[in-house]
Amino acid sequence: MSQLPAEPAARPKQKAAGAGHMLRGALASLVQVVLAAGIGLAIGAIMMNATGYDWKEAYHALWIGSFGDRWGLFDTLADATPLILTGLTFGLCFRAGYFNIGAQGQMIIGALVAVAVGSSLGGVPTLVAVPLVVLAAGIAGAIWSMPAALLKVTRGVHEVISTIMFNWIAIYLSGYLVFNVMIDPRSAERTVRVAENVRMSALLPGADATSALFISVFIAVFFYWLLYHSPWGYEMRVAGFSHDALRYAGANPMRAVNVTFLLAGLASGIAGATQIIGRPPTYALYGDLSNLGNFGFDGIAVALIGRSHPLGTILAAVFFGALSTGARMMQIIAGVPLDMIRVVHGVVIVALAAPELWSILRRSISRRVASRTAPAASGPAAGKGAQQ
Repeated sequence: MSQLPAEPAARPKQKAAGAGHMLRGALASLVQVVLAAGIGLAIGAIMMNATGYDWKEAYHALWIGSFGDRWGLFDTLADATPLILTGLTFGLCFRAGYFNIGAQGQMIIGALVAVAVGSSLGGVPTLVAVPLVVLAAGIAGAIWSMPAALLKVTRGVHEVISTIMFNWIAIYLSGYLVFNVMIDPRSAERTVRVAENVRMSALLPGADATSALFISVFIAVFFYWLLYHSPWGYEMRVAGFSHDALRYAGANPMRAVNVTFLLAGLASGIAGATQIIGRPPTYALYGDLSNLGNFGFDGIAVALIGRSHPLGTILAAVFFGALSTGARMMQIIAGVPLDMIRVVHGVVIVALAAPELWSILRRSISRRVASRTAPAASGPAAGKGAQQ
């Protein structure tokens, strides 16, 4: 009883120790990322030099194209906008112990719903129409992610298999809807355009970056708060280590799976909406999905580079967007062919993602070892308990 008054004084010390630990971890991760980026860029320079291209001029052109002026900067941010959201999709599920690679399909469904809703809201005030489209696309992406979650918790189907399956379903479904239901009579290769009052305003007149960037950053910050400052986020992170531990803590693993996939699908669905109402000049969905690109799959690399952390995902998405926009200037100024640029980008991305990939592999091995040793350790103990 006499020790109880000392408890309030101990709490600030515990909080300070926890903050110091988090700061040291963040600095260590930053150093790791910088070293990995340096190694990747060095290998890329060696490869360009060996094939007869000036690596200094190429990297200078990369910088000019992505951050050299305001147009390059806003193009970089435009590419980063959907990548933040698809990176959050994979990163959030990975934190909960799942490999959700269905962001591409969920993004396609979100884009389809954005076209359907956005093209029917002509005359509605922009402050009402834009949130309605974003919300509808997010809900559609969340619903599309649920079959994978339900198959996981009810039948044990691995989420990689189910999300790949639903990616293909979304691709073929979009082809049917674009060319048979939503087709624009004046342009057969795309859907009808969304109403003008639904289109997001550009951050700079003539630039591709729009206010959709603020939505992406807001969702990333919200996911950070959810993961590290809320009970639901605690359940997600515990589920990523052990479902048994989550049950012991009194939580329901099935709820953790469903909430995780719902939020992940929500992010990817909104990513699809940002490419329809927040990416000029198309404001429609092409039948070949060219204006959606591979942002869903690229989000996996973004999450790995950002260490599956919501705030790290923002920085990783900007870096990934810079590689994409700077590639044009590498061709124009330095004369580096596109194939070599893609090889260099791939080397840099692999170097940056390698530490997180190693962490995933190490964690998977430790889990398998623990699952194999647990029955052997519990057997003798159970036998002694029965004898007693």
